[in-house]
Amino acid sequence: MLRAEIFVPQSYRYGQEGQVDWYEAWAEIEGERQKVFIFCMRSMASGAGFHCAYPHASQQAFLEAHEAAFTYFGGTFAVLRYDNLGSAVKKVLRGQQREETQRFIAFRSHWGFQSEFCRPGEGHEKGGVEVENGYFRRNHLVPVPKVGSLEELNARLMQGVRDDERRIISGRTQSIGEAMRLEQEHLAPLASEGFDLARVCFPQVNASACGKVLTNFYSVPAAVGSVVQAKVYAAYVELWQHGSLLARHERCFGRQQQVLDLEHYLEVLLKKPGALAGSTPLAQWRAQGRWPASYDQFWAGLKQRRGKQQGTKAMIEVLLLAREYGAPALQHAVTTAVAFGVSDIGAVQLLLSTGRAQPRSTPARVEIGALCRYDRPPPTLGNYDQLLSLERSAETMQ
Repeated sequence: MLRAEIFVPQSYRYGQEGQVDWYEAWAEIEGERQKVFIFCMRSMASGAGFHCAYPHASQQAFLEAHEAAFTYFGGTFAVLRYDNLGSAVKKVLRGQQREETQRFIAFRSHWGFQSEFCRPGEGHEKGGVEVENGYFRRNHLVPVPKVGSLEELNARLMQGVRDDERRIISGRTQSIGEAMRLEQEHLAPLASEGFDLARVCFPQVNASACGKVLTNFYSVPAAVGSVVQAKVYAAYVELWQHGSLLARHERCFGRQQQVLDLEHYLEVLLKKPGALAGSTPLAQWRAQGRWPASYDQFWAGLKQRRGKQQGTKAMIEVLLLAREYGAPALQHAVTTAVAFGVSDIGAVQLLLSTGRAQPRSTPARVEIGALCRYDRPPPTLGNYDQLLSLERSAETMQ
């Protein structure tokens, strides 16, 4: 087993205290070097640490990470210690007294733990989690990890967390994993249901078919002037109306940005097809990789056959087929049509309706055993070729 020189006071009782902190790290995600914010919760008795990365240290991420950590530890600690981070503290009062945010009060009441906060400038009061952060960064985030997505990065972090369970902390005789199993009996049981993590607001749909959520605008297929319910999570935003989910977007952490989905504007574009080529939703789809090269090739063929206006309208009608068959099936159908040299909406509909838009797997070979004795050589037309040559010779002689 591996040993780690991380000091943990032996005075902590199992299940007594966990410490929480954020720290920053770098990762190369889809070829782009990005800063990520990593949440850590550390048990002060067992020495186990839970780590999870987010693109932004928002309050939704903060609460979501708590629930993931509780699941990992198998229960909740009696006390969690923090510094004076804005997700939990609204105002710093005298000594260790704090005015906590309403959502954080509701969250810890739901999960049944008490909160304690370090005095300003006294980070050593949560030194256990700070030392854990440094150890984990050096051992699992150096060199900079290269991953295809944030989900893949978090899978790597969890593997690092599991690997660290084999460590033996200096001055102890049992591994972190063994101490964790002993501590689980002393943790408060998990709540039967999770806390509603979403931040909720009710924006009005503007003339651009968008609802303003926090500082950004998200497209939604709802009537202009109507009110929708927005649920803000750590990584995405949902827009609801009358109990139905209308739209789900990746959350934007900029300010005054538009997050648009081309699908929400297709009916409008049917009436004004000329606006498609230069539209912002199309540009965002291209940037997100949702508009493959085969779409441009198919669109060019439609315009060549029908003209610019009618060809673009036909392309929009093709895009609408994704609502019935799904985007992956439509993309494969259009790619297949382009490969056949066809630019016609009817061909795409045929490919989708017959199922030929889905790639077919090669069937497995079946052993036929004793039936092999009935094998016969394939027929040949050689004898007929001889007859034809004789006929041509006779015609020549005549």
